[in-house]
Amino acid sequence: LELDLRQALSQQQFCLHYQPLVSLQGDQLQGFEALLRWQHPQQGLLLPEHFLPLAEEIGLLPTLGQWVLETACRHAGQWPEHLRVAVNLAAVQLDNGLHQRVMATLALTGLPARRLELEVTETALFTQIEAARPSLLSLKQAGVAIVMDDFGTGYSSLSYLRQLPISELKLDRSFVQDIERDGVASALTGA
Repeated sequence: LELDLRQALSQQQFCLHYQPLVSLQGDQLQGFEALLRWQHPQQGLLLPEHFLPLAEEIGLLPTLGQWVLETACRHAGQWPEHLRVAVNLAAVQLDNGLHQRVMATLALTGLPARRLELEVTETALFTQIEAARPSLLSLKQAGVAIVMDDFGTGYSSLSYLRQLPISELKLDRSFVQDIERDGVASALTGA
């Protein structure tokens, strides 16, 4: 699998699928979240949980993450102007060079910064908070939205929300799956 993974990018076996992002107010399409998939020649379509841990282990995650960012921005440039694209970032991508890489990608693809959302899991963000903060602040000032994904599964400190330029929170499924039956889940989600 490691050998296959090393060859997959050069052989164009990766693809992006897009999940719609819909506003609950007005039920309007706002954009799409880019979801990475691997079209493995023998095993078929593989979801990220089947290959991303290995990609991280062998050091391919930064290259793969950059491919996702560039491809998603290029695709989004073909969409109507009001639609945004959300791209997930791994912890390894949260370094001092993030701002420069994202801005270079936007310049290369011609996508306006206001149409890009960068999604970072709560756990990844807090493990890299010192390295990530300057880049995230600069990207936010440039117009890129910063979204905290899986909120509620990690440290969940509200003080971090004051320190970081978070545009949106995506609550973890565990908070909302029982919202209709569980008063506590309903209250937490509302808050």
